Amino acid sequence: MAKSVIAEGKTSTEAIENGLKILKVSKDRVEIKILENEDKRSFFSILTPRVVKVELTLKEGIEQKTAGNEEIKTKEKAKKVILSLEDKEIAKKNLNVFLEQFVQKIGENTNYEITSDEEYIYVTITGQNVGMLIGYRGETLNAMQILLTSVANRGLDKKAHIILDIEGYREKRKKALEELADKLARTVIKTGKQVILEPMSAYERKMIHNRLQDSQRVKTHSIGEEPYRKVVITKK
Repeated sequence: MAKSVIAEGKTSTEAIENGLKILKVSKDRVEIKILENEDKRSFFSILTPRVVKVELTLKEGIEQKTAGNEEIKTKEKAKKVILSLEDKEIAKKNLNVFLEQFVQKIGENTNYEITSDEEYIYVTITGQNVGMLIGYRGETLNAMQILLTSVANRGLDKKAHIILDIEGYREKRKKALEELADKLARTVIKTGKQVILEPMSAYERKMIHNRLQDSQRVKTHSIGEEPYRKVVITKK
């Protein structure tokens, strides 16, 4: 059976565009049927909100693009870069040289630790005066993470991905984002309207995607270009 959706809008054009966004296909790939035309309005309905309904049906042989969480998983898997042990050691050495001098300028009680797994190299900084390195919503921390990524990648063919954490900020931020994801998911389920979050780093967007990936009622995808890429939560 052909895939079809019913979409609404203030005009037929808007309704069609909304339907195309849901199906994630271009206009030439669907058959369009106007269910409620904006021109067919009676005198008694003139004060009611204008709503046009259209039905979009995928043409025979056209497959809908995979969207939401499955698409995200595929993209993340494709982007995943595995560093060789040699490259990882070079990256860590680069970080050590930089951080040794950096923490000395911050304060005597400032320390750092470098760990890694298959995908990321983690840098953790702790100390009495390191709160200033976090900034509003982690803006300073994220800027410093970009700097450390640049430092770590000197002399490497593949890009090492660095995750910087300061005084446990990442874990606190993760908890806050997961609570936000749950709250917005409930809003989407209740209203049926999509929600677009503020721009986030790829690491933070991944937290939102992971939190909602098993949901039976909502799905997520990202829009925009870095560094203004955003997560969108929509109802299934």
